[in-house]
Amino acid sequence: MTETAAKATAAVAFAPPTRFAVPGRVAVAGEAAAVWQTATITGVRRETPHASTFRFAVPGWAGHLPGQHLMLRLTAGDGYAAQRHYSLASAPDDSGHIELTLDHVVDGEVSGWFHTVARPGDTVEVRGPLSGFFAWPGDRPALLLGAGSGVVPLMSMVRHHRARALDVPLRMVVSARSPEELIYARELGPETTTVFTRAAPRGVPVGRMAATHVAPLLAEQPAGGWEAYVCGSNGFAEHASRLLVAAGQPVDRIRIERFG
Repeated sequence: MTETAAKATAAVAFAPPTRFAVPGRVAVAGEAAAVWQTATITGVRRETPHASTFRFAVPGWAGHLPGQHLMLRLTAGDGYAAQRHYSLASAPDDSGHIELTLDHVVDGEVSGWFHTVARPGDTVEVRGPLSGFFAWPGDRPALLLGAGSGVVPLMSMVRHHRARALDVPLRMVVSARSPEELIYARELGPETTTVFTRAAPRGVPVGRMAATHVAPLLAEQPAGGWEAYVCGSNGFAEHASRLLVAAGQPVDRIRIERFG
């Protein structure tokens, strides 16, 4: 077996240990999540004019599940430190690498540093993975609704689904202001429906995510029903949740992660 084939096989076979503390909630390994580790930037990939994906080498990374996030700490030369929570964009594997996709927030201390200063070879500290509530182990049908950078943890789920060739159904509806601002546009496949709120290609409607995007997915549910994951701004999370409930999704099977 070649080195490349061996790495590919290992990536497909890898799955972090999964335990359920309560139905549907994945327990977080507190010991691993409490330790700060050095993460070295190994690559930067532009996604949109305002968002980039940063790849890190973290040799001691214990593994994660799609939907989890981490704490990142950036320390200045004078000792000042800033910490932020960021969703993991990469699918879980055993490569010792993880990826984060960051928006360039106006006046943002940490995102500003990443987008204007950071280069391969620079180091930061990370701690995680964190949160078991929004994690998707890949064991149940997943219906994903996201807007803007809210697509990041959902894309981790899509990548995991593809990498493991999972046979459980997965569908994603993602909203962006325009095609230019659609994060991961090059990677989105037939499992994804895109919605554009400000500008769209010729012949594509412009508007908010609506019942016409969500209701058909609830009308023909897979065996066992969908587990719904919603990620985006406060306003989007409320709107998308209402769409799901109106279409018949049980409230206790909607998981929400919001920002802003």
